[in-house]
Amino acid sequence: MTTYITKSGDMWDMIAFQVYGSTAHTSKLIMANPDYADIYFFPAGIELTIPDLYETDVDLSFVPPWRR
Repeated sequence: MTTYITKSGDMWDMIAFQVYGSTAHTSKLIMANPDYADIYFFPAGIELTIPDLYETDVDLSFVPPWRR
């Protein structure tokens, strides 16, 4: 588990894409930071918890066969 310090204007999906490489894990990120779940556009300086991803977190039905 790591942390991420927000920059002004960050949004959940942008952060998920930056740290995980996909917006598909946005809900996992929000669930790990329930105190900030109602924020759409972040101000600078909020420290978010970035949970680790595990194989079971990846839905392979949306991944092309050559990337599985």
